[in-house]
Amino acid sequence: MSRFILLDNTVLSNFAHARLSSTVFSLWGNQVCTTMEIIKEYNAGILSAGLPKSGWRRLKVIQQTEEEKSFGANLSTGLGAGERSCLAVAHARGAIFATDDLFARETAKKHKVPVIGTVGILMECIRTNILTPTRAQNALNVMITNGYRSPVESIGDL
Repeated sequence: MSRFILLDNTVLSNFAHARLSSTVFSLWGNQVCTTMEIIKEYNAGILSAGLPKSGWRRLKVIQQTEEEKSFGANLSTGLGAGERSCLAVAHARGAIFATDDLFARETAKKHKVPVIGTVGILMECIRTNILTPTRAQNALNVMITNGYRSPVESIGDL
């Protein structure tokens, strides 16, 4: 895949809980990115939710341009600061936005930003033989146990 991908905090957290951040890098290599706003959210999760500190060391942090900050500031306040920042960068730079938040996904689609979520990433890992269906299901189970409100309970349903 040639486009870079911006991960929001839910996606970061899900793959960190399942100890599978490396699978995301296997899909997109050095194209895996996020914003400083998401890093702040993730760091808060390290303290409050016990997220692994080292899961995302290779993650590139994108600095927003003034134009991107302005675009993000004009997005709905129903989105968190991290979601707005990722969506603004993805919109301006033609990137993919990885989020599981329904409102963020709808907003991205409205602005013609390609979207993928946790389950979509797991499915892409299966499609590209990075994960077996069993390993992906086990990861989804761990994510759900840690609070992920998955749209499916079984990878087999897809």
